[in-house]
Amino acid sequence: MTTIDLNADLGEGMGTDEDLLEIVSSASIACGGHAGDSATIRHILKFCKARGVRAGAHPGYADPKRFGRFRLVMPLDQLLGQIRSQLFLVRFIADEVGTPLKYVKLHGALANQTAEELAFAVGIFATIQAMDPKMAVLALDNSEQVRAAKAVGMPLIREAYADRAYTADGLLVPRSQEGAVIHDSEAVIARCLRLAKAGEIVAIDGTVLKSSARSICLHGDTPGAVDLAGDVRDALEGEGITIAAEPPEMPDM
Repeated sequence: MTTIDLNADLGEGMGTDEDLLEIVSSASIACGGHAGDSATIRHILKFCKARGVRAGAHPGYADPKRFGRFRLVMPLDQLLGQIRSQLFLVRFIADEVGTPLKYVKLHGALANQTAEELAFAVGIFATIQAMDPKMAVLALDNSEQVRAAKAVGMPLIREAYADRAYTADGLLVPRSQEGAVIHDSEAVIARCLRLAKAGEIVAIDGTVLKSSARSICLHGDTPGAVDLAGDVRDALEGEGITIAAEPPEMPDM
């Protein structure tokens, strides 16, 4: 039986959180950096608990005016302090609600930077691991995030993107480039089916990339996101693929 996880980034003020939580099996919750606050975090965690959705933290650069999508230049200690503050907030509320946080997924520019820069990613992930050694990381497959997670011994969930174009080296095409976001629903569904069944993603230049990702990100901040997410789930289940949050890869001991 083939299983795939569907995850979405939530708590970002799009007004679609509850609808997406009826579709996805994992929820990456904005925790006060690029978006989100105590009220939205608590609301989503309660919904995750009721629906049996795996909950994760979604920290990023503390830059809500630009939605965390621009790289900020600052001392590393300052950045690590921002990440710790966001994780402390979401963990405190998760404990109150009684919904365990299972993973961390970095947001926006911070995610892209760690996907490209191994030493930077190791520093970020080591800080997260020091806070909670059991916390998994939802990482872009075939990127430096995966190598960093293995280097520090973090449990790993490999991720791919349904509606984002890839470069030939397996990274995401920058949003500033035309074609970076895929809006055609049939194309998105075809990509998800190919990934789930064959472990392949086609890059923007036609290169066929191999991927071991077993979690697919469905963005909640694009027009028609809920309908598209529902169509993706229906198509996967129509091919006999089970939607569920699989356990992470555990680090070698």
